[in-house]
Amino acid sequence: MKNRWAAATALAAALILGTTGCTFSAEIATQKDYDPSDGVSTEFGELSVYNAMLIGEDPEALNLVMTVFNPTDSVRRVEVQWFVDGERMTESVFAEASGLTSVGGPDQPALIVTGLDTVIGGLVPLYFSTNTGSVSELLVPTLRGDLEEYDEYAPEFVVVPDEE
Repeated sequence: MKNRWAAATALAAALILGTTGCTFSAEIATQKDYDPSDGVSTEFGELSVYNAMLIGEDPEALNLVMTVFNPTDSVRRVEVQWFVDGERMTESVFAEASGLTSVGGPDQPALIVTGLDTVIGGLVPLYFSTNTGSVSELLVPTLRGDLEEYDEYAPEFVVVPDEE
């Protein structure tokens, strides 16, 4: 009787360990930061850029779509830089204090990145910086503007603010 009980206990323990044993050694993936969309994210200084992507039909003029998070209590200027034939191009975005600033949407200011030597589907190095000296390089994906989910973000459908 003792042997049967010991065998049943051993079988139950083997079954439990066999079906759940990996749980004890597997890394918990829900604790990892990741970008849940097609865009990419970065942090520089106190600011963060979320879900950055370049959208358009022509690599010569792509709309930068992103959200900037500014947890500070003052408006921050964010410079976006890229290189065209060795020359640095710069555009600025002002991140509102204590919140999110979206760029590139249908009802939002646009930032058009021009002159790139890339293909749609490629990655473009963009540099994000603030006046505090913090800089972050980010390889931003280029996506087709004729895709249904991005058609309203293509450069021909967004409002480009007048130069100041």
